[in-house]
Amino acid sequence: MRIIISPAKQMREDMDTLACMQLPVFLGKAEALRKWIIALLYADQKKLWDCSDRIARQSAEWFADMDLRRRLTPALLAYDGIQYTYMAPVVFEDAQFDYAEKHLRILSGFYGVVKPMDGVVPYRLEMQAKAEVAGYRDLYDFWGDALYREVMDDSRVLINLASKEYAKCIEKYLQPGDRSIRCVFGEAESGRIIQKGVYAKMARGEMVRFMAGIGAEEPEQIKAFRRSGYRFDESRSSETEYVFVRMRGDENDSMV
Repeated sequence: MRIIISPAKQMREDMDTLACMQLPVFLGKAEALRKWIIALLYADQKKLWDCSDRIARQSAEWFADMDLRRRLTPALLAYDGIQYTYMAPVVFEDAQFDYAEKHLRILSGFYGVVKPMDGVVPYRLEMQAKAEVAGYRDLYDFWGDALYREVMDDSRVLINLASKEYAKCIEKYLQPGDRSIRCVFGEAESGRIIQKGVYAKMARGEMVRFMAGIGAEEPEQIKAFRRSGYRFDESRSSETEYVFVRMRGDENDSMV
């Protein structure tokens, strides 16, 4: 069983807490993307990143000075968003790190796929960016089915905790016999389940921590997830979509 999650826009360097285990599998393609980006005019780089001038300047400096083989941070510590804060990898025990390294894969517009202990550097490049590199229409076209082939293991079971923008690069290549389960974290409002961005990101991180804590090997096990007020809703779920509904007032409930 494999778990997929999205990266975070914010990144940090931490070369002291943990040592990296290896380099990302698609490092060569990342190097090709870097060369293409640094050859762009700054105005085109900023358009690619679709961000403020301050962030664009920082991103341009990152790519200009980038060395993909030195001063690396383990990916699980490098991404610095809400999802990763609630995953809390800095307090993982050895067994949880081992579980994450075996099962968890982080999708990336720049690196393609990274394992938790792959060494990475700060960058900015979202999967939906309009990167017409090497004759490809965009990054979805650039990566093709390579990410699917790298992510899927012999179990043919995928737990999808990624955003739609990142899950898209895997889902379009699913084959007969694959089982991809999308986890939905939402609140019941007027008979519908509404996902709220911040709470959903928090829950995705906590779900990874929960799975690593119990050593989950089967999808059925994640139905026991009960954190931040979420409960599995059998009536709203299916074989390909597990729905967890947030019950207000139960936010402090935690279950390992």
